[in-house]
Amino acid sequence: MEDVRAMVLPQQPRGNDKVKNEAQRRNRRVLGDIGNNLEAAHLVEGKPPVQISRPMTRSFHAQLLAKAQAKAEKNGNPVLPVLEDRAAALNRKRGPAKKAAVAPKKAIEKPISETLVVISSDEEEEKDKQVNRCKPIEGPSRKEVKTLTSILTARSKAMACEVDIKPKEKIVDFDSADVSDELAVVEYIDDLYQFYKLTEDDSRVHDYMESQPDINPKMRSILIDWLVEVHRKFELMPETFYLTVNIIDRYLSMKIVSRRELQLVGISSMVIASKYEEIWAPQVNDFVCLSDYAYTGDQILLMEKAILGKLEWYLTVPTPYVFLSRYIKASVSPGEEVKNMVFFLAELGIMHYPTTVRYSPSLIAAAAVYAARCTLNKAPLWTETLKHHTGYSEEQLRDCAKLLVGFHLHAAESNLQAVYRKFSKPEHVAVARIPPAKSFLSSSF
Repeated sequence: MEDVRAMVLPQQPRGNDKVKNEAQRRNRRVLGDIGNNLEAAHLVEGKPPVQISRPMTRSFHAQLLAKAQAKAEKNGNPVLPVLEDRAAALNRKRGPAKKAAVAPKKAIEKPISETLVVISSDEEEEKDKQVNRCKPIEGPSRKEVKTLTSILTARSKAMACEVDIKPKEKIVDFDSADVSDELAVVEYIDDLYQFYKLTEDDSRVHDYMESQPDINPKMRSILIDWLVEVHRKFELMPETFYLTVNIIDRYLSMKIVSRRELQLVGISSMVIASKYEEIWAPQVNDFVCLSDYAYTGDQILLMEKAILGKLEWYLTVPTPYVFLSRYIKASVSPGEEVKNMVFFLAELGIMHYPTTVRYSPSLIAAAAVYAARCTLNKAPLWTETLKHHTGYSEEQLRDCAKLLVGFHLHAAESNLQAVYRKFSKPEHVAVARIPPAKSFLSSSF
């Protein structure tokens, strides 16, 4: 067996060494003789001695023995007995170890852990550099420069926050009251009016006076004014009057009519509309009398046949009255005053040629409702319910409404007094005598 050399490690420096702290000195006093804490490290096979720079505690001594034993068993070298014999010989020479004075538990303080300096390899340092490149550099950020756009945007947001947001107005379900009424057809009413709006352009006329050499818009207005009187004397339904005007315009847009035949066209058109809308239509002879016998019964029937042939019997058309009845109902409890004002403005509108040519039936009806609410100072002037069911906003109705208010303004002074007299009577709440809407008076007509 080869000799195993042992080397006694030098004692750790003690005293007033500034490096060691107070905790380490107290530990040494507790353990007693520091020399006993240093054990000999036995080296095998002539290897250079290893300097152990930490105190030889019992636990550390046990770790050294365990490592030596494991290495001896691996190499087949019985080092463990030699280590144990040498350690025993050293202990006999030094004498029995003094018992360490047991210090009170309060005096024992945990040593302050020293900062460990880890020396990394070049590869690890290079990895750290790459990681640090990806991290954002913390430090003073670049000074933010406020542009004019950002300032204006911030001010707009601030102003928007200050403005009180009004709750959205709910759409009133005014059809719920007619659920039990089978004639109201509540299940199909929305689809019906959607169809009317899609097909109203099919029966709408455009400017046709340029193709009529013998008549003009003023003659047409005189004819409509006279038919208003005829309609009132026969006490016909409102639908009959609006359909009569529609038949006249459509026929005049297709056929050139002389001035002498213009009244005959009006009479025959009302005969057709009466047969279509009324339960008890007036007789042809009654119209002959109202025309002061200007035309015979046969002439009226021949013109009736000619008109139906030109129109191809197409009489089921959405007139302004179809939309008026729906839009008045959408006003939600409008009252008799509002109803009569709406019909008054609508009849003034269709009596004048520019209104009929320029605007669709649904827009004329919606504008009449809007102008009536403005005239009677109803608040709000245009509700979400009306907007939903008419499909028009206030901006879309304003031009047509101005035109209708203009007709109302000059109705009392006009030569065409039939509509004005009709709605000045008590049965129509005398709405024609109410001053027109002040909000539209500043505009020129």
